[in-house]
Amino acid sequence: MLSYFIKRVLAFIPTLIAASMLIFLFIHLIPGDPAAVLLGDTATPEDIAALTRELGLDEPIWRQYIHWFGGVIQGDLGQSLFFKTPVLSVIADGAETSLLLALMTMTWIVIFGVPIGILSATHHGTWIDQLTSGFAIFFASIPTFWLGLYLILFFAVGLGWFPSSGFPSISDDGGWRNLRYLLLPSLTLAAPNAALIIRLVRSSMLDVAKEDHVRTAKAKGLSPAKIAIKHVFRNALIAVAAAFGFTFAALISEAVVTETVFSLPGVGRLVVQSILRRDYPVIQGVILIIVLLYLSINLIVDLAYGWLDPRVSLQ
Repeated sequence: MLSYFIKRVLAFIPTLIAASMLIFLFIHLIPGDPAAVLLGDTATPEDIAALTRELGLDEPIWRQYIHWFGGVIQGDLGQSLFFKTPVLSVIADGAETSLLLALMTMTWIVIFGVPIGILSATHHGTWIDQLTSGFAIFFASIPTFWLGLYLILFFAVGLGWFPSSGFPSISDDGGWRNLRYLLLPSLTLAAPNAALIIRLVRSSMLDVAKEDHVRTAKAKGLSPAKIAIKHVFRNALIAVAAAFGFTFAALISEAVVTETVFSLPGVGRLVVQSILRRDYPVIQGVILIIVLLYLSINLIVDLAYGWLDPRVSLQ
């Protein structure tokens, strides 16, 4: 296990370098001049050229990359062109919102996705299975921006139960009660992802139910509930655990639309604003952190395989 862990951690290095190169190249291919955006429409060509030199954007792209990645290795993602502050502090300002939103969304996914998936699998072929499968397909097909707008219209504007936008920090007045601002956004994000988990739990459990050890458990006279949870769901949990890991990582990128609809000060909305401002360091920093998050979760999921299934050998 330890040797496998060390090998995977060392594999981060070439993967991270390759990803950073692609990130840097694609970001600099975005049309538009950051200096022109920062100075506005009234800027003269001389002003733009001077600011371009000041920001180091007139250097060859390979030299800019080496300078930027050298800072990344030291934990410095550069300075925001727009905010004039370190990128890490800019990202940290929106990290609380995005992290809490992702955690709340994962909570809803677990609460709704897993039990409904088990219910659908244990009632395979019945009207319950058809009903839950139909709802899963329906919510998986709904665009998040459409669902978010209708949740705002019904629960925020119509009933007035929840706030329609914004998110004051839990360190502000109200404390943890401020999480009510994230209830509608988290439900918006959870709906399509919970639908996918329902389908995955159902299909995984139906596959495991065909194996010999399940038929043996039935022959021993074990109760259907015990067979479903202990023998079927536990073995189906391997595929589900992998899906949960990548779903959590994907929520950071998927939250772009939701954070925009609900005007949340999160990382997703920060990316959109940074693209419009051509704030290269912030865009590069956010995407690089998302890549690291994906790599870390991928490692955790691989290690979890050995714990969930002793037959899996990690070498």
